Amino acid sequence: MAGKDTYFSGVERNGAGGMDWGFVFSAVNMFALVAWAGLILLPRWPALLAALLYLGVGLLCLVYASILVGLLSGYLPGSEQGGGFSSIEGVRALFGSDAGLTLGWTHYLAFDLFVGIWIARDGDMKDISRFIQAPILLATFFVGPVGLGLWLLLREPVARRQGRFH
Repeated sequence: MAGKDTYFSGVERNGAGGMDWGFVFSAVNMFALVAWAGLILLPRWPALLAALLYLGVGLLCLVYASILVGLLSGYLPGSEQGGGFSSIEGVRALFGSDAGLTLGWTHYLAFDLFVGIWIARDGDMKDISRFIQAPILLATFFVGPVGLGLWLLLREPVARRQGRFH
């Protein structure tokens, strides 16, 4: 691999000082996919739910925070286009790079998994069948706000019957 040296167990830095954002993107994507498969398909033991929350969501949050700080500080390559969160132009510039897309995607993955865990726990507490939960969880994984919106519509009548604070 002329012009490249490897660091961080498989993340490559090429001769131009770039980072292999495709690798990071794929890694967080695969990690989230495995977490979602566990949430939907495995028995919901307390230890599994805790692992999904603290290791799954927690690790995605750590990756997100590391990328964010690295990009904003200039420590990680990929923020050459500038960008920020205070204007549409700044957000466009940020997401116009592989680094910014990876940052945004990791953000979505972390929040969607957190929402999925909440839906699963809430559904189990309300005795809503996992066969009903599964397509809503899949919708949350693929199109987060749509899945959450469906869940809120479904849970409302159940919550009313059981009392709002259950």
